Amino acid sequence: METKKTCLYDKHVALGAMMQPFAGFNMPIQYSTIIEEHNAVRQACGVFDVSHMGEVTVKGNEAERYVNHIFTNDVTNAPIGQVFYGMMCYENGGTVDDLLVYKMGEQDFFLVINAANIDKDWAWIEKNAEGFDVEIKNCSDYYAQLAVQGPEAETVTEEVLGLQCKDLVFYNAKRVEIDGETIILSRTGYTGEDGFEIYGSSEFIVRAWDKLMASKRCLPCGLGCRDTLRFEVGLPLYGDELSDDITPVMAGLSMFCKFEKPEFIGKEALQKQKAEGPKQRVIGIELTDRAIPRNGYAVMFEGEKVGEVTTGYNSISTGKSVCMALVDTAHAKLGTELGVQIRKKTFPGIVVKKKFYDKHYKKS
Repeated sequence: METKKTCLYDKHVALGAMMQPFAGFNMPIQYSTIIEEHNAVRQACGVFDVSHMGEVTVKGNEAERYVNHIFTNDVTNAPIGQVFYGMMCYENGGTVDDLLVYKMGEQDFFLVINAANIDKDWAWIEKNAEGFDVEIKNCSDYYAQLAVQGPEAETVTEEVLGLQCKDLVFYNAKRVEIDGETIILSRTGYTGEDGFEIYGSSEFIVRAWDKLMASKRCLPCGLGCRDTLRFEVGLPLYGDELSDDITPVMAGLSMFCKFEKPEFIGKEALQKQKAEGPKQRVIGIELTDRAIPRNGYAVMFEGEKVGEVTTGYNSISTGKSVCMALVDTAHAKLGTELGVQIRKKTFPGIVVKKKFYDKHYKKS
């Protein structure tokens, strides 16, 4: 299969970005260094091309009922502009994908899905729309997207792009008329810092990128630091901390499963797993050594393998070697002493909270 390119591909190449295949797209991994780009987002402002993400619209007389049917969170009677995080699950509780759902109007929803799952998700969304009075549309080829992230993101978005965003509260979105088109502007973020997402046509996003780069007020950032940033604040990545085999309950995300709703796909299985307790859980581990735990490394307890690392780094913001791992529940309690096998040596560690660094969202 041919690797796709976003509308900003030529811009990345011109900036000397390291390009690599990711989720079927040729994406920038880094421009300067992951550390420099990571710190730019933590301390000032960074901008990401996230045009590879997928977008689906759901409209019609039963749009709210249908979204509630496929989505673990509850969008019932939500105010227009509110954004929800949650999952789509299989009947057995396994995760189809984690996603954001934007309520853009009465019976009008905008779903943002992971790039690697666009085809799978669309097939699932289409299949489960049967019997509902809804119109669903895969808009992934139309929308491009920028994420402007960091403590200076609000100022940069307003002053450089001319987009009024101070009025947006955390996890809210709005439509904006600008340059002859309607774009979507939201305030969520996948970095643990304040930030904005801008969805528009390829032409609009290219112009916005050029303005941001010309301003010299934000650093272009690749997917390398996007991963280190989300990891430090305990945010999951589909394929690592969530998957067909890792349910929201196992991942510690039950708060986004609203069991008081009449029904959603996977509800019964997830309720049962929550009541009985899952056999495995996603936890945090801090190593006492500076050795770096990587995805797939074995987690050990008294010489026996009890789990596997899902994501691990030497945290840029804290300097600690930490990881998230899927382990047997018997060894998931905070304070439990575990080891991570790195090559032929096992390095000691301790179970800690998955949030290794505090988030700095602007919530008011």
